Amino acid sequence: QVQLVDSGGGSVQAGGSLRLSCAVSGFTFNYLTIAWFRQAPGKEREGVSCISPGSGRTRYGDSVKGRFTISKDNVKNMVVLQMNELKPEDTAVYYCAAAPGMGVDLIRTKYNYWGQGTQVTVSS
Repeated sequence: QVQLVDSGGGSVQAGGSLRLSCAVSGFTFNYLTIAWFRQAPGKEREGVSCISPGSGRTRYGDSVKGRFTISKDNVKNMVVLQMNELKPEDTAVYYCAAAPGMGVDLIRTKYNYWGQGTQVTVSS
């Protein structure tokens, strides 16, 4: 059973940075695609970024390209989302998600396992 623990959210002013972490256990890390999704009040959950720890391939949503960077630590079984140049529209609950045996894809329904979510608030 895959377990995901996401952390690192908080409040920051526009232009600032935050770093989210997702600790993964219960499955062979390299076989999982790990993604970050976010959900703002009244909006659908949207894909932010994902990474295949085995291949290192990544994908980003259009709204975060050039500002967010996803990376992996194969020793700690952890995925990190570095968020820079944050904007008020980045405010949401951010969720770590995992899917076994999949390429880099940000389709929400393909992910079987989810973290509990961490709040990110960006003020103008």
